[in-house]
Amino acid sequence: MNLAVNMLRAGRVVALPTETVYGLAADASNRTAVARVFAVKGRPVDHPLIVHLGQGANLAQWAKHIPDQALRLAEVFWPGPLTMIFERHSSVPDEVTGGLNTVALRVPDHPVFQKLLRLFDGGVAAPSANRFGCVSPTTAVDVWSSLGAAVDLIVDGGPCEIGIESTIVAFEGDEAVILRPGGASSEAIANVLGYRPRDPTPSSVRAPGMLASHYAPVTALELCTDTELAGVALKLVANGMRVGILSLGRTVVPGAAMVWDAGCDIGVFARSLYGMMRRADADALDVLVVALPPDEGLGVAIRDRLYRAAYRPIL
Repeated sequence: MNLAVNMLRAGRVVALPTETVYGLAADASNRTAVARVFAVKGRPVDHPLIVHLGQGANLAQWAKHIPDQALRLAEVFWPGPLTMIFERHSSVPDEVTGGLNTVALRVPDHPVFQKLLRLFDGGVAAPSANRFGCVSPTTAVDVWSSLGAAVDLIVDGGPCEIGIESTIVAFEGDEAVILRPGGASSEAIANVLGYRPRDPTPSSVRAPGMLASHYAPVTALELCTDTELAGVALKLVANGMRVGILSLGRTVVPGAAMVWDAGCDIGVFARSLYGMMRRADADALDVLVVALPPDEGLGVAIRDRLYRAAYRPIL
């Protein structure tokens, strides 16, 4: 761990595990190091990054104003899969915020990253450790396959516990707004705030993961309901395609090259989603047929990732 800390202090980039996905980390106060994160990922420079902080960090060093609602959420969800957006402190580099007047902050809940943050004693900017727009990594091997030697160090902390990115919340007036669903459900957030956060509007602040196409494998995705799954897959198999099946419950499709289910466990579905997308690419499948999970709890975030992964812009 000391090696990782020393490399961050020297302006290097280090891949680290969080409970959500692996992140490509750099010293958030080092403009050159942050710029290298963008270069390694191929990420547009106007896309803001999330700054990861240790427990008990002084938020006032990063944000000008912390709403009471944010403090209530932090008390429950930090450390954890919740990112909150605030008006930034003047000392936060433009490179971190994508030139916006806001900054995204999170306290991650992974023992490896928590230990690093205690030793580093500063903010660490860390988007997902993969090429921009592609499938996020949930293991150290995923990071290597995505970025290889472009990363100075990869810290292997095992598979990520949640497997999809954090929920991102902003505060517009007196209301909380979920900009990106994630590991913290809207129902759980509503239990803390006493009301359900609303969806973003076109005028809402930009945040990571809001593009129509994102988290996308090479393999095409066909999304459907549980009842449609077998029929859709059988038709594709009959047309000579190599087909993969991904569902929450068990579905048997003769002739499919890959059939996987989460055993009706939504947590397993979330943890396995990106790995199964990578497997579909590795197996050179033509299409991955996915039955959408229920539109509640963690299923909301899974559906969001699937819709973005399946999106193909009309040229």
